[in-house]
Amino acid sequence: MTKETIPLAGVIGDPVAHSLSPLLHGHWLKRYGLKGHYVPLHINHQDLPEALGVLPRMGFVGANVTIPHKELVLSLADTITDRAALIGAANTLTFTADGRIQADNTDGMGFLSNIRQTLPGWSASAGPALVLGSGGAAKAIVSALISDGAPVVHVANRTRARADGLREQFGARVSPIDWTQIADHIRDTALIVNTTALGMEGQAPLSLDLSRLSPPTVVTDIVYTPLETDLLREAADRGCETVEGLGMLLHQAVPGFERWFSYTPMVDDDLRAAVLGG
Repeated sequence: MTKETIPLAGVIGDPVAHSLSPLLHGHWLKRYGLKGHYVPLHINHQDLPEALGVLPRMGFVGANVTIPHKELVLSLADTITDRAALIGAANTLTFTADGRIQADNTDGMGFLSNIRQTLPGWSASAGPALVLGSGGAAKAIVSALISDGAPVVHVANRTRARADGLREQFGARVSPIDWTQIADHIRDTALIVNTTALGMEGQAPLSLDLSRLSPPTVVTDIVYTPLETDLLREAADRGCETVEGLGMLLHQAVPGFERWFSYTPMVDDDLRAAVLGG
């Protein structure tokens, strides 16, 4: 008689108690009546290599990875997808039956899927994009925009050298600009993306001159606390289409859940309510 196994997955981080991923995946497991568990895994930097060796033997089939481990896991994985290698970070791990670690980055896919759920038919090829920030999320988003056909991606960061680094990483379609030049690029931009923490609850505000902002520019913010940031509110007041940031978190989780629990989940209003109500 074959012993039944129940798949386990989780989110690895330090800290990790704030993560919404257990609520998200827990909702899907319950909704679809699937056997499995998804738990927070507080693992510090020095223990990560040992933990990744042990988790598959404990019945884990995969894990999401959050700050500060997204870069380190690449050096610990056995196979890495092209997009994770290009971005230089992974957020989704899959453990094979023999304990091998496969690393992927689904942040960019989650970003694009979130926009398309709100604006069906949208494409990055619509025109130039303007990305604020140059951290890990910005790298995933810049990579996704280029793959989706953006003719140019302007990147603005308070430290110009970091924006220059994205051009070196992703090529000639990335155009670094000074933070003080943002207002000059808004008029001709098809998409504006805030990837910084500015505007998040408890953080400094994102102070931008949006006087040149008008439709049909699309404005999105990966911040989701609050759901409607000041950036999104002012953009909406100016008649622009806006996309809030929670959907990126929800959509980036789909590929991992599908691989670990063999079921393709839906991102819908019930999921949003479950995550926000948790």
